[in-house]
Amino acid sequence: MNSGLQVLAMFAGSLTGSILLSLGQTIVVVCVCFDMVRALSVPRSHRRYVANTVFTTLAWPSILICAVSVLIDAASGTWQNVAGGVFVMVMVIFRWRHGSDEDSWWKGKGKALRRWARGKLAAAGPLVAPAAA
Repeated sequence: MNSGLQVLAMFAGSLTGSILLSLGQTIVVVCVCFDMVRALSVPRSHRRYVANTVFTTLAWPSILICAVSVLIDAASGTWQNVAGGVFVMVMVIFRWRHGSDEDSWWKGKGKALRRWARGKLAAAGPLVAPAAA
């Protein structure tokens, strides 16, 4: 086993590592539960809007947490946990990529954030250093 992976597996077995893994898995469970609420809610309802917004917000952190958890399980040699973690990670990725939904706070925020940033940069003026005299 690689020494870096061995250190990672040992850290995961410590109290601090266990607490961090538990918090990470809590985020994953919350993400999956809000995805279930999103799937079962009536379209264009407030409940679906909130559930989709929370799911979209927690999807990336959940994917990263699952990837780290799978890496730790692979370093520890617990292959059943690796299979379960990969399944959850693929499920979250699939639901995130293929769950096209208009009921989200994030819908259209890219354009709005781009306009806001462009306005702030225009108000600040040019970012050119003054010429040395």
